[in-house]
Amino acid sequence: MKLLEFEAKELFREEGIRIPRGVVVRKGEDLPAGVADLGDQVVVKAQVDVGGRGKAGGVMMADAGNAGETVHHLFNTPIKGVPVNSVLVEERLPIEHEYYVSIAIDRSQKQPVILFAETGGVHIEETARTNPKAIRKVTFSPLLSDIPEFLLRELAGNVQAGVRDVVNRLYHVFCKRDALLAEINPLVTTPNGVYAADAKLIIDDNALARQGIAVNRDLTEREKEAEVHGFSYVELDGTIGVIGNGAGLTMATLDLIDHFKGRAANFLDVGGGADQERVKYAVRLVAGMPSVRVIIVNLLGGITRCDEVARGIIEAGVSQEVIVRLAGTNEEEGQRLLAGRGYRMLESMDEAVRAAVEAAA
Repeated sequence: MKLLEFEAKELFREEGIRIPRGVVVRKGEDLPAGVADLGDQVVVKAQVDVGGRGKAGGVMMADAGNAGETVHHLFNTPIKGVPVNSVLVEERLPIEHEYYVSIAIDRSQKQPVILFAETGGVHIEETARTNPKAIRKVTFSPLLSDIPEFLLRELAGNVQAGVRDVVNRLYHVFCKRDALLAEINPLVTTPNGVYAADAKLIIDDNALARQGIAVNRDLTEREKEAEVHGFSYVELDGTIGVIGNGAGLTMATLDLIDHFKGRAANFLDVGGGADQERVKYAVRLVAGMPSVRVIIVNLLGGITRCDEVARGIIEAGVSQEVIVRLAGTNEEEGQRLLAGRGYRMLESMDEAVRAAVEAAA
């Protein structure tokens, strides 16, 4: 789950990373009196989960006297189509230099990877594209509680010790908060010290309960419903609904759809031992996606009984065509039930996927 900037900054502050003084204004609220204490010039930032927020007009400079007008403007200006429901008003820092630092997981090495650049800000993507050598990278064992000093020197060179200290503290946040990404862009030096002028933090969805977060705000309503039923579910942008049992089989189905030039609308793994009710909810959930023209159900019956699957498909009673490939326990009974209701049940996965792609087209 992605945290908003002010939420991430509060966690950074708790770890000893300095952040600018600021106040959060929510839509419908008056400008807090505390804005007057932020200085003559302030930065007004839309709190939205979009990339390139600054370039899209979501970060604006303002005098303290007209901060209210700027806040009102942002509340009435969607940023890349996303409505603004909260705004962060911060002191404007006397920036001397901007850096970039981020920590993520290198999945190939199964270790944290830290990226650092001596130029940060809104043009970091351009820097990465035109001068990739300007971004330094190190990986190290996640068993270490601190980044070794020699790696910090390799990463950050001869920058002041305060910058290296913030990089290490950011690593503490990354570990403590079960993060998939912790980023400061820009990390700035000022006459008064080093500050995180911006903040990004993405927490692993699987760790939300441990982090005390009850609701995953990033989920769509359909994804929330899938979570209630215990489905592994991801929404995509195609027209073919996909239901499988087991992540490997479901992914293989998606790969075949792509191979036959189709586009999957989702990934849904009902898990092992799915009964009639579970299959019914899965089919209805996928059928509820406006883009879905056809649904493929591809299940192997081990502990899952094919006749239970067939009954669930029939009871779902959706309007889209459902193409089925079942193999395993009670396969013949499943075939008999589906054939009696006019469903297509094909022998192989290749045949079923090809038929679904043709039906969607």
